[in-house]
Amino acid sequence: MISRESVLKAVAEHDELGREAFLSRYGFGKAVSYVLVHEGREYDSKAIAGVAHKWDQGAVLAADKFSGGKDHAAAWLKRLGFDVKSIKNPDWARDEVILACDLVMANGWRGLDVSDRRVVELSGLLQLLPLHAEADRNEKFRNPNGVARKTFDIATRHPDYQGKATNGGATDVQVLHEFLARPEEMTETARLIRLGIASGELQALPPAGDEEADDEYEAPEGRLLMRRHRARERNKGLRKKKIESVLRRGGSLACEACGFDFEAVYGERGAGYIECHHVVPLHEAGEGTTKLTDLALICANCHRMIHRHAPWPTPAQLRAAVEQRRMQARGDRGWSCSNVLRSSTH
Repeated sequence: MISRESVLKAVAEHDELGREAFLSRYGFGKAVSYVLVHEGREYDSKAIAGVAHKWDQGAVLAADKFSGGKDHAAAWLKRLGFDVKSIKNPDWARDEVILACDLVMANGWRGLDVSDRRVVELSGLLQLLPLHAEADRNEKFRNPNGVARKTFDIATRHPDYQGKATNGGATDVQVLHEFLARPEEMTETARLIRLGIASGELQALPPAGDEEADDEYEAPEGRLLMRRHRARERNKGLRKKKIESVLRRGGSLACEACGFDFEAVYGERGAGYIECHHVVPLHEAGEGTTKLTDLALICANCHRMIHRHAPWPTPAQLRAAVEQRRMQARGDRGWSCSNVLRSSTH
């Protein structure tokens, strides 16, 4: 869509006109998310990309036709080899709020000062979490000031707090109430995240898959433990051993939740196919070796249904729900048929 040469021409025009005149001439506002950094100077990424379009395509790309963020302008400029910097830091992820809330709870549900050693330590830990790309962070990313402010955002939303709440978001409130409802479970979740970062295991996990951005693929323990959970489920060696273990005992590769058998339905194409689900809850699954008894064989549909919403049902619980629905469906069909027969006799 745009070339490196056209971007440099837009930068030169910006330098010649000055920022205000450049933005006014082409109908762009000041950048709010990302800026282009070139030869030590910062430029509004969206405006530069839009004007660069003029040199390549013959017309300026209007401001309302694209975004200046990582989906459009910022991404285009990065692909061309330019340095693009985030102006504002990304929102706090659930994992980060869990760690901050754990700290607030340990402090008697009071916010912590910026100079508190625990705030400084958490700041360093948050900067290690593999949740936000480096390009999306600025120099103030999760610094002690920001961490201390987040602890007050959480503390001032505690039900017993009498004053005015500070700024914060829905995730702060949600995580706070989960700590109040399930303190041991949530504290253990925070501990596992810390251990995973300290050991390097969470940083070494494969990049996030599409399901991480899917609102219907959720885990109350956050993205990182979920990412580790999925990595264990997708371990080809473990899956192979689990299948071999089941077949050696004379079992079949039918779904443990609904009974679906891929080979029975698809023939040779479905032979040997089944997915693995790690049945140990995320807040209990530590760094130990995954045992075959930790895995259940289930079909893709049931796997999706288990992960769809928290709390996750076990395969046995999902099987009971499936059986209940089947019995209900058979009962409804029987009632319908008997009604038809009675009607036909009158």
